[in-house]
Amino acid sequence: MTRVVYAITGIALLAAASAALAGTEVFTVAGVPVTHVPDNATVVELDKPSRLDKQLSQGLPDKKDTAARAVQKRLAGFKEAYGEAYSGLMRAWRLGVTKVPAVVVDGTYVVYGQPNVTAAVAEIRRAETREK
Repeated sequence: MTRVVYAITGIALLAAASAALAGTEVFTVAGVPVTHVPDNATVVELDKPSRLDKQLSQGLPDKKDTAARAVQKRLAGFKEAYGEAYSGLMRAWRLGVTKVPAVVVDGTYVVYGQPNVTAAVAEIRRAETREK
């Protein structure tokens, strides 16, 4: 199966440039595993906020006021995780990611549907070479 390397354009490209993030970003969800992920790649699980919500509400007491206090107490440990999860979600939105898995290189090129991140990056590098 031949995959296509897409150039991220328009508003998404401007957002990518302003974020000044270089390197490899991988966008996926829990049920779509990726392999051969380089150590320096950022992996974003787009469904992580909803999974955190489930963890936060798991096993809460039946009484509303007791449950509210328990959630407030639990939130302290979840703040950083929620921040990271929503930051990744916003990054995908700014880039215009439409499918998973998505491998984005230098905030400019994306390969959709390739779970092998090293192979996706190689496809992008070959496409860059052909453009020059």
